[in-house]
Amino acid sequence: MSTKEAVLDLVKKLPDDCSLDDIQYHLYVLQTIEHGRAEIEQGNTVSHEQVRQELRAKWLKNGVK
Repeated sequence: MSTKEAVLDLVKKLPDDCSLDDIQYHLYVLQTIEHGRAEIEQGNTVSHEQVRQELRAKWLKNGVK
């Protein structure tokens, strides 16, 4: 599905009384999801365990347990 088709599909699913802010928010969410999917396809991910280790090291370094 092209970007244009995805946007049109999104707008069709929104209620008739939605505001421009509502549309912008939903477009932002759609864009964020698509960006995340592209990152995954490119292999730009971090494992859950790696995140845990990095956060643990940062917290312990700063004295937070």
